[in-house]
Amino acid sequence: MGPHPASTEGPPVAEPHRGTYLLRMDDRHTRLQALAAARERIAVRLTLAMVLLYFGFIGLVAFARPAMARLVAPGLSLGILLGAIVIVASWALTWIYVAWANRHYDGEIDRLRSRP
Repeated sequence: MGPHPASTEGPPVAEPHRGTYLLRMDDRHTRLQALAAARERIAVRLTLAMVLLYFGFIGLVAFARPAMARLVAPGLSLGILLGAIVIVASWALTWIYVAWANRHYDGEIDRLRSRP
């Protein structure tokens, strides 16, 4: 019968800097958790902002029809203006998230991936 599959030929080799490696892994894990928490915080805030805008607009359409029908300019009602603002606000909130991710999230992920 041959050698045990787990055995190797030659003298046993100690794992160099294993404690340091584990410390770096713990540091990476901690930084990744902090980054995930930051991403969740901004995502929740931006989502809440969008939900409030959208459902606020829908609530106005449903319960304040006379106000929404008021003309703010010839041919432009308050309802149409607020609807356009909701659309622009959704683009702005998306842009805010993309800018945050480009500035903070992507760079930190790249740094965490490049470390041993």
